[in-house]
Amino acid sequence: MTKTLGLIGSGMIGGAVARLAVAAGLDVVLSNSRGPETLADLVAELGDHARAATPEGAAQAGDLVVATVPLKAHDRLPVAALAGKTVIDTMNYYPDRDGRLAELDSGELTSSALVQRHLADSRVVKAFNNIDFRRLATSARPSGAPDRGALPIAGDDPGAKDEVVRLLDTLGYDAVDIGTLADSRRSQPGTPVYVQPYMAPRPEGLSQEEAQRWFFETPGVPVSADRVRELVDATTSEN
Repeated sequence: MTKTLGLIGSGMIGGAVARLAVAAGLDVVLSNSRGPETLADLVAELGDHARAATPEGAAQAGDLVVATVPLKAHDRLPVAALAGKTVIDTMNYYPDRDGRLAELDSGELTSSALVQRHLADSRVVKAFNNIDFRRLATSARPSGAPDRGALPIAGDDPGAKDEVVRLLDTLGYDAVDIGTLADSRRSQPGTPVYVQPYMAPRPEGLSQEEAQRWFFETPGVPVSADRVRELVDATTSEN
């Protein structure tokens, strides 16, 4: 059972996961690349269930660990500290940010398979990568709620996936197992299940300021487990 969640990366997605975890009664250990002292405001906001550490410290403290850094920084994840751990990979490949990676461009590997190769002694599970941070933070619902949404997960280790399913349930989401890390390409950017299904249609003609306000104020759209499966099944090799 997960009692403490370690986070390597405490930006938008990491912060959203941390807030959901604390709201669900879990402890969180936050980290980033700039040092624990830079997380003082977030720790103060989260309260007694949160503390900051180095990435190695967060890795060692977590019953489960969320790796939520830019993909280009995946090779700086602490291999030894994460050995034997289940690691939730939220990362996506954005070539404009990460630089071109030939193995991903060719389809030889998925981004999660790249992370798993680096963390050879860990159990990597893809999750939280197909929803924006605002909808992730605000769309969580109790188990059995009619408007509860679902998120896809993928991984090679069945036991690790079971851990992540239980965590998502605790945080307020159903989980849809879409297969192995090779199958995680079906939830990556550009696929039918990526981001847009969770968002209401945006009105046309908004100014930049209005669009930003709309983004933060507009509730998410609940995407059921059945709908996630439909969207994932609609993914083509060109996505």
